Amino acid sequence: MFDPRELKQYSAQCLAELFGTFLSILIGNLSVAQYKFTKPSPGTNLGITLSFATGVYVALMVAGPISGAHINPAVSLGLLALRKLKVIQCVFYIVGQIVGAFLASAMVYLVYLSHFNRYDGGIRQLEGPNSTADIFYTVPGEGIPNWNCLIDAIVGTTILLIFIMALGNDYNNLISNAAKPFSFVLMVTTFGFSMGLNCGNPINPARDFGPRLFAAFIYGSRVFSVNDYYFWVAIVGPIIGALIGVGIFEGYLVLMKKYANLPGIIHIDAVEQPNQGKSNKRSHMNKQASLESTVSM
Repeated sequence: MFDPRELKQYSAQCLAELFGTFLSILIGNLSVAQYKFTKPSPGTNLGITLSFATGVYVALMVAGPISGAHINPAVSLGLLALRKLKVIQCVFYIVGQIVGAFLASAMVYLVYLSHFNRYDGGIRQLEGPNSTADIFYTVPGEGIPNWNCLIDAIVGTTILLIFIMALGNDYNNLISNAAKPFSFVLMVTTFGFSMGLNCGNPINPARDFGPRLFAAFIYGSRVFSVNDYYFWVAIVGPIIGALIGVGIFEGYLVLMKKYANLPGIIHIDAVEQPNQGKSNKRSHMNKQASLESTVSM
């Protein structure tokens, strides 16, 4: 039914996505926990923004050569829609991403367990002045309805996928492969500065769903119903945005192929994934569709 060699490859990519997502979310959410427990002045979230950006860079270095470091189900599903991933391969990617985010949350909880107890007296709370659940997942800002958060997630992820598609295309000779990870760091930092106010910039379903699953063991199943069942917004919004993003960019490519002067470009729509069994794709190993995104400020 499945080629054993492909399954081995997908398993390796799953592990790479797990490891990359784990490191990215661990670094990012540790900064959220420190922000929460040190009670800084409102609006001073620069450390969180830079930590998530650094987490993305670490994930790219660790998982990029193996899987492309999507570390985001929305990215994987967007590439699946373009047939750049197989269905079973995409499943392996997403499972790795969610498990990685879950394990990262468990590590954050373990590292800061004493501070959790000092902050809330050992009584874990979802809401209120002593709430700590928002360390793990995104929540709407005060007075921000879910429909507004949904628009926020869709727009943010649309921009992210357009950026990823542009960066991974053959016609783009404005940036070297070595500089691409830094461009993602810059993009993630920009998201933190420009789109974190409504609901923490939920552009990565794994970043929200994996930690929320872990939080359910600590705070109870109400983590899925709090804030008028906001949790689905952080899952559905990015997926819709990813599909819109790849659709917009594919339409843009159609126009460029027809009207733009791009001499010598053969694979204008190439956004390749690692494929160890096909030598004719080796030249594209460094042209991974990578994320990050993964960010929640």
